[in-house]
Amino acid sequence: MTPENRAAYWKANVRLLFILLFFWFIVSYGLGIILVEPLNSIQIGGYPLGFWFAQQGSIYVFLVLIFIYAAAMNRLDKKFDVDE
Repeated sequence: MTPENRAAYWKANVRLLFILLFFWFIVSYGLGIILVEPLNSIQIGGYPLGFWFAQQGSIYVFLVLIFIYAAAMNRLDKKFDVDE
C-alpha cells in the first residue's frame, strides 16, 4: 500500500468515526439531556420517552452504530484492497 493510499484510508476511517460519534452524541446528549422535558410528554411502555433515551436509547443506538461501523469498514477495506 502506498503512503498516499494509507493516508486516504486513514482519513476515510477517521471521517467515518467522527460521523458515527456525532450521531451517538446527538442521541445520548441531545435527546437524553437537553430535550428531555419535551420528550417526557410522550410515553413508551409507561415510561417517559426522555427517560428512555437517557437510559436505554443511547445504548441501543451505540450497538447499532457498531454494526454500521463494521459494515462500513468492510466496504472501505475492499475499496482500498486491504480486506481479509
